[in-house]
Amino acid sequence: MRLVAIAMALSLLGACATAGAGKPSAPVNALYSQLDLASKGYETALQQSREGNLEASRLTLTQSLDRLKEASARCGNTPGCDPQRFFSVFDRLLRLKDGDFSGDQDLNSDVAPSQAALAAGKGGVSSLPQAQRSVTLLHGQKLSELIAMNGPVKAALEMWLTQMRPQLMDAWVNYQYLRYQMWPQYQKADLPEALLFGIMAKESGGKVHAVSRSGAAGPLQFMYATGMRFGLSSDSGFDMRFDPSASARANAEYINEQLRIFNNNLELTIGAYNGGEGRMRRAVGDDTSVSFYDPRIYDQLSQETRDYVPSVLAAAWLFLHPESYNLHFPKIDGMPGTVILKRPASLSELTVCLGSAGGMNDGWFRTLRNLNPRLDPQVTQPVGTSLQLPKPLEQSYAARCVDGPWPILAGDLHHAVVPVVVQAAPVVSAPVVRGTSYYKVRRGDTLISIVRGLHCSSVQEVTEMNGLKHHHLAIGKTLKVPVCR
Repeated sequence: MRLVAIAMALSLLGACATAGAGKPSAPVNALYSQLDLASKGYETALQQSREGNLEASRLTLTQSLDRLKEASARCGNTPGCDPQRFFSVFDRLLRLKDGDFSGDQDLNSDVAPSQAALAAGKGGVSSLPQAQRSVTLLHGQKLSELIAMNGPVKAALEMWLTQMRPQLMDAWVNYQYLRYQMWPQYQKADLPEALLFGIMAKESGGKVHAVSRSGAAGPLQFMYATGMRFGLSSDSGFDMRFDPSASARANAEYINEQLRIFNNNLELTIGAYNGGEGRMRRAVGDDTSVSFYDPRIYDQLSQETRDYVPSVLAAAWLFLHPESYNLHFPKIDGMPGTVILKRPASLSELTVCLGSAGGMNDGWFRTLRNLNPRLDPQVTQPVGTSLQLPKPLEQSYAARCVDGPWPILAGDLHHAVVPVVVQAAPVVSAPVVRGTSYYKVRRGDTLISIVRGLHCSSVQEVTEMNGLKHHHLAIGKTLKVPVCR
């Protein structure tokens, strides 16, 4: 059972907001009592789970959530019922649940067991509970308790669920194939995976080769100087900012460094990542307990940083609680695989011959580029080259890209000859040799009026001939001007 059932029931509560003020009626008080009982029952289920009494915990959890769902549904038809009380309980239960159920009761089970075990560096499902706890904890603190569910974060949630939903879904898919490289770096640094996903979703959407207008590069968008400070230098001409594992390591080191500076204030740390640690330190001063949203801090920051922090936190929150917001991330097998080319091919050609294998309707170009960041996708790689790709594609490569019509078609398209238009060299006219005359400046003259009278020169030419600054003319001054014929 998931809290999504409660989220669906809460959508019925809008009608009860029209009730007038005053003492709650008996039916409303009865609903509030059910709400309190459901909340207490949920806490009891948590305690039973922690004590290892899973059967009792499962039963108590089911009864509590059913009670909450029923009461929230009835609130919509009960005059005077305050929906905000139900929303508040729903938000509180989301925060309580993170990492506190074990086994098949874990409400974070949107993470596939095979992926959680893989990212934990182990092969067995027995590693799942600890792996899932690492998703939600930040230095021993529950990440959800550090995220203030305030107006800016709620507005960012709406943006991710509406206008930015395609970017969020693309980021999820891209991340699932990069996960085995990136998450272990965060685990080593004792940082939650949700935070990594939130930063990556906002920064690049999981596009390894993304470059911003300001020069930030890679899946986590490091500026050149900051990247160098954290070891993202050049390796045989390859910019290490584009390496998913190295960039995740550097990002984790940066986040931990700033958490120490800002006394584990997550919002200030994320703001420093976007707006610069120097600017954030100057704004905060010695009071690291200050809220990011305090006007003394908030008003000094750029609009980009004001939007950035709640957007990252909202994406992290959705990573933890997707179905509670009617969001369903696709299940993806991100197990890494390798193929050895049996015929020459570029990443572009492989994309054509793989087609929509594995149900990837958007094709595999982005994934192949992400997993092989050092390769130019247009350059044909020789036989024997080792390429990284999702493990399920190993069979697809053997079936589609070694023999048959698809690699032939891909090669034909890739090596198509595009006509090159050769432009004739511009004809350079021989410079016209002209003599020099003189002109005495009179009252009312300007450079423009003098040039117009010559009919063959320009303001720049007269300025350069006379060494004039700022087009300044003095009455009576004699200017050299070209002789026009």
